[in-house]
Amino acid sequence: MNEQFFRSQMLLGQAAMERLYRARVAAFGLGGVGGYAVEALARAGIGALDLVDSDTISLSNLNRQILAVHSTLGLPKVEAAKARVLDINPACRVQTHLLFFTPETAGQFDFAEFDYIVDAIDTVTGKLALVQRAWEAGTPIISCMGTGNKLDAAAFQVADISKTAMCPLARVMRKELGKRGIRHLKVVYSQEEAMTPQGWEEEAAALGKRQIPGSMSYVPGAAGLILAGEVIKDLALTEK
Repeated sequence: MNEQFFRSQMLLGQAAMERLYRARVAAFGLGGVGGYAVEALARAGIGALDLVDSDTISLSNLNRQILAVHSTLGLPKVEAAKARVLDINPACRVQTHLLFFTPETAGQFDFAEFDYIVDAIDTVTGKLALVQRAWEAGTPIISCMGTGNKLDAAAFQVADISKTAMCPLARVMRKELGKRGIRHLKVVYSQEEAMTPQGWEEEAAALGKRQIPGSMSYVPGAAGLILAGEVIKDLALTEK
């Protein structure tokens, strides 16, 4: 028994741990949600991780992103994540993809190579392209809906997108996926009504944005851990 994972094996059993070791999971987006998802996947013993993000770590990430510490400021998130994963589990096979996922860059991936996909990206166009490519490849995917401007980490739940309510992002995704013939998608979402930050209009305008969402240290992380938990359970408890 591998001592590093023996506490997990106590709950899942040896066969399930071997399934996790054989699994290849792609995480798209390594921010407040995706960083915590990758952390949990690495600690669970996932054997191969593909890490996809174009961003670098900045001071504004320090309040909520597990990859963001002063020693990683300025580093590409994919490189910080790779180093952290390998420090947790040196046996993990890690591939990094320093790119912004869009419909135009989607062709750089063979989605059939993945056993599971974690969608933790922010843009609607990117999320739609990612879900559609996963659906076409027959690869399981779980997608995170909105976490910004929220305070209640306990409000997150897992559901099919057809069963969601109160989440504006889920509403848009449900409508647009329906146009593409995709009726079902496992999501993590919250019915908590989002707050509206006041007094930050100038900062948003300087960045060319309508608004900048506020975020607390614990909220996106909670969503990321739920994402990872669903991936781990699905992979470990489904015999292939």
